[in-house]
Amino acid sequence: MMGPAHSLSGAAAWLGVGAAAAGFDHPMPWPTLVVGALICAGAALAPDLDHKAATISRAFGPVSRALCEIIDKLSYAAYKSTRKAGDPRRSGGHRTLTHTWLWAALLGSGCSAAAAFGGRWAVLGILFVHMVLAVEGLLWRQARVSSDVLVWLLGATSAWMLADVLDSTENGKGWLFTGPGQQYLWIGIPIVLGALVHCIGDALTVSGCPVLWPIPIGRKRWYPMGPPKFMRFRAGSWVEIKVLTPVFFLLGGLGALGALGVIG
Repeated sequence: MMGPAHSLSGAAAWLGVGAAAAGFDHPMPWPTLVVGALICAGAALAPDLDHKAATISRAFGPVSRALCEIIDKLSYAAYKSTRKAGDPRRSGGHRTLTHTWLWAALLGSGCSAAAAFGGRWAVLGILFVHMVLAVEGLLWRQARVSSDVLVWLLGATSAWMLADVLDSTENGKGWLFTGPGQQYLWIGIPIVLGALVHCIGDALTVSGCPVLWPIPIGRKRWYPMGPPKFMRFRAGSWVEIKVLTPVFFLLGGLGALGALGVIG
């Protein structure tokens, strides 16, 4: 799928988690719901770090472009070194290493640890990165016609304000994990979720997605998971724009109402 659909599906997924959490008597404070949805929207772009033409490659100027080059080479190396006889030969790393459950788990765990033990500046760094990505994904039309500096300023301002809101709202930073030293430990959950939602979205397209790597399936270790081929679509096609995008809006709205206790 394209960047906007990925981000929208990520936000909708976190709002759905908020509704489920409320149903299991672990309701999110509204700042956790809002911040988590934005983080998840941004994290849903992150797997495309292996693609030099993706939205995320433009998000942070030369820094993100250089990082995409590095991740692409790393992903390609991982593919070549672990492929089985049934895996096809390829010339790049797109939709390989960063499109797996293992990458999602490692990224989310690392961010949780950084947020829990790194203090306010670590939290601000995580929020800044994901706020910029959320702007690039959810407000992509406006982001394309504005300067990078304005997007970065919006991301930095949003990160600072949201960190203050989480810090001053009861349980905003201590949702779900309430023990000593566990504040902000939840912040890795929307990052994992966003990455997995991205993989699920890509699995619906014609190329599929090797989300289960490194678990081998038959003669392949990089098995492209997905529904039957007649149910798949091309990225950016009318199915994504006319069908899935409205569905994501609807599911996100229902999730928000459920999380806030309006319905349920």
